[in-house]
Amino acid sequence: MATNNYPTPMLDVLEEGPWPSFISGFKKLRDEHPDERIRNTINGLMGQLEHSYETKMGYWKGGTISVFGYGGGIIPRFSEVGHMFPESKEFHTLRVQPPAGNYYTTDMLRQLADSWEKWGSGLQTFHGQTGNIMFIGANSVNFQHFFDEINEYGWDLGGAGPCVRTGMSCVGAARCEMSNCNEHAIHRRLMNNFTDDVHRPALPYKFKFKISGCPNDCQNAIERADFAVIGTWRDDMKVNQEAVKEMIMKKAKEIGKEGDRSAGRQYMFDNVISRCPTQAIKLNDDDTITVDNSNCVRCMHCLNVMPKALQVGDDKGVTVLIGGKRTLKIGDLMGIVTIPFMKLDTEEDYERIVELAASIIDFWAENGLEHERCGEMIERIGLVNFLEGIGIDPDPNMIKQPRNVSYVRTDGWDEAAEAWFNRKREEKMAAAA
Repeated sequence: MATNNYPTPMLDVLEEGPWPSFISGFKKLRDEHPDERIRNTINGLMGQLEHSYETKMGYWKGGTISVFGYGGGIIPRFSEVGHMFPESKEFHTLRVQPPAGNYYTTDMLRQLADSWEKWGSGLQTFHGQTGNIMFIGANSVNFQHFFDEINEYGWDLGGAGPCVRTGMSCVGAARCEMSNCNEHAIHRRLMNNFTDDVHRPALPYKFKFKISGCPNDCQNAIERADFAVIGTWRDDMKVNQEAVKEMIMKKAKEIGKEGDRSAGRQYMFDNVISRCPTQAIKLNDDDTITVDNSNCVRCMHCLNVMPKALQVGDDKGVTVLIGGKRTLKIGDLMGIVTIPFMKLDTEEDYERIVELAASIIDFWAENGLEHERCGEMIERIGLVNFLEGIGIDPDPNMIKQPRNVSYVRTDGWDEAAEAWFNRKREEKMAAAA
């Protein structure tokens, strides 16, 4: 048992009520952990937190620390009241990259936990906002030892500062029938190619890769990533008409009207048909459905509601969106469709997406202002200049937000349209040759 625990009356209140409290976890570490060093560290942490609650001020300040050979990956925290709580006067956080799709084995987790209890405070977070495993509470003596140990058995630090940040990908085809690409291969290929930009910050600000295997976008890539890869398809979605009919009768039974076909049809209208944002799906009199695929905007609602009846198409690939971010200089931005569709089947396809990412990072590094995200740069210089800088021709499918085209020139419209159709015709002829 730790002796002379700091009094924490305000923190104790956080344990009241029906919900779990992080304070209970802190107290368990402080009072029950077999390592006296960890008990004392958490005791000091709770003392400082109580002091912050009392004064309504934070007392952590930053600094500059890193492991040998790296320029980032650690968030330094030095206490301004270390003389009052010396046990936790240094409480640095190490960001460690998770595996693609966040797939772990219990052995991997136990190994990480053992190493962290050996060198750190025992506090961990799975996962931080960027996606890292957060190891919270190392002092300036032990953080290098912890990194050396986990790096020896295969783990690496993530990004922190003006650099390429840790990438994230969804669970993908291993667990999701909506998958349209190999999410984890894309994730690893991009991160492996930009590892130097992760560990040695030299960019205007942060740059994030996020990969979602379908337009459900479970990674929030469109809203959060400078380089968002979204799996999609360009042929017609597949319809199982018998499953549609089964669902109609099943829903009638679930709402207490077994055998009432009209009740099941009404449920279908209310929960599927009427909720299509472009009215691209129709329920026929014979209980089959017709999908106007040309008007489908991949909102995914109908596929999520009827996964047995509707499935994604067979001609799969990805859409790449650039410039998503949360609030900073000019507010939230969603990614702009920069590559409407590209296949990712061959080695050449993967090289192409890496080259695209490299050209975007290089252009932004040269033209972005300090503390300016890629999307903010595009807003400042204009999309046409950005596309010219990365060597991509404007395309009518470059969508900034639903039902709007981000690249519109009213002067010379007919000539531009003719040039676009001619280019597409030449590409099709070249592909057929």
